[in-house]
Amino acid sequence: MSRQLTFSDVAAQRTLSEMTVTTAVGDDTAPTTRAGLLDRARQHAATVAADHFPALPVERIDWEISERTQRTAGVTTYDPQTDEITISLTWDAYDSQGWEQFSETVRHELIHAWQYHEPGEADHGRTFVRWTDVLDTSQHCERFTAPKWWLVCEDCGGRTARYRRSKTVRNPEQYRCSKCGGSIRVKEGGGH
Repeated sequence: MSRQLTFSDVAAQRTLSEMTVTTAVGDDTAPTTRAGLLDRARQHAATVAADHFPALPVERIDWEISERTQRTAGVTTYDPQTDEITISLTWDAYDSQGWEQFSETVRHELIHAWQYHEPGEADHGRTFVRWTDVLDTSQHCERFTAPKWWLVCEDCGGRTARYRRSKTVRNPEQYRCSKCGGSIRVKEGGGH
């Protein structure tokens, strides 16, 4: 777990980062290290929260980098026993998207952090959607890696991405489409 930051820490880091950014190309300087990405994400979240979620204790959010995640650019978890909120960001997603696009992920996850703090449950429903336009983010994040397989329904054409060689990928004949009950076939490759 990473060290929790106070607003003073964020302000000090922001000042240091702003000095670095000033010598670079505007505020578009992209982090080049995992620590730099966490620093930039914390700063961005603190700025957004100050404007939109002032009651959210953003300084208590724990931030980490995921090296294993293959599907999502970020995930927010909540421990009801300790009230700890953790935002986990995926380095590979950032690496493929760049900061400008990835900053949407930070705002997306910040909405989830606010949901855990205020309404108590996080989802992509009504309380989430009301913030997507305001924070210039989307309801669902796009994939940053192509799936290794697609489960394709022979009847309705429905498609489900698979990143691991699951039982369904190994034995599609034993499973049915969850939408229409049709037969499933496996298609290799990352494209639709």
